[in-house]
Amino acid sequence: MRKSYTPTINELQAFAACARFGTTTRAAAELNLTQSAVSRSLGTLEERLGVALFDRVRKRLSLSPAGHVFLAQAEEILGQIDRAAMGAMAFGGARAVLRMAVLPSFARSWLIPRLAGFEAAQPEVSLDLSARLLPVDFAREPFDLAIMRSRHEQAGAEVENLVAEELIVVAAPHLMTGRAELEDDALLALPLLQQSTRPTLWLDWFRESGRDARHILRGARFDHFDMILDAASAGMGLGLVPAIIAQGALASGRLVQATPRRFATGENYALILPERAREAPHVSAFRDWLRAEIGA
Repeated sequence: MRKSYTPTINELQAFAACARFGTTTRAAAELNLTQSAVSRSLGTLEERLGVALFDRVRKRLSLSPAGHVFLAQAEEILGQIDRAAMGAMAFGGARAVLRMAVLPSFARSWLIPRLAGFEAAQPEVSLDLSARLLPVDFAREPFDLAIMRSRHEQAGAEVENLVAEELIVVAAPHLMTGRAELEDDALLALPLLQQSTRPTLWLDWFRESGRDARHILRGARFDHFDMILDAASAGMGLGLVPAIIAQGALASGRLVQATPRRFATGENYALILPERAREAPHVSAFRDWLRAEIGA
């Protein structure tokens, strides 16, 4: 049987603690072990690897060149184990954990305010939501679903369009100065808040008007639509945002629609499901709930 060169968890923990504290005594106190137990683990690890991980000078431990190389990877392994343990603990008494990757602004402005309804309907499902701007690699990441724009579809994944992306112009009520709506000239007289990850949106809005792009692209820049909603609410200028994301701010009166015109981008907000998760009961339950909420 070939000798194993794979360190044990105890050995990695002893090594990482010794690297942090510089002595086996302090490492032992951190790990709630005896000093001799930490010394044994460290000695066994160095024997296993056939290399000195520390230089020992006057009872102090200083990382050797090999130890420096090994430390970052050892800490990453320990971190991965901790994250895996916490992921398993997240199940608690739940039947399942629903792991979602969602566009940040859609999550904050539309999805999260409604999630209490799903939890009430499915109390045995625990939620784990991550904000993502880029497509999810379902082969490498343990997400059950993603809510993205339709162009973020993945090979082998099922894409269900939820709602077309339509942009509207929103403003703080006091910027309207008593007017029910603003024409293009009035829009251009106010600061136009820019979306830095989609910098051509205002150009698309004014495409048929022949206006000077240098005027259109002036304004503070933000990289999420929900930041634009906040800036518009603070009176910093006009926001050009997806109608579905602005629903809450409009309903509360924080913002008003500055013009009835809408601009369709040709994209959709979409539910993206990897093949492995399509038939899972907790995923199906969320899909049904999401369809109902979108259609409400």
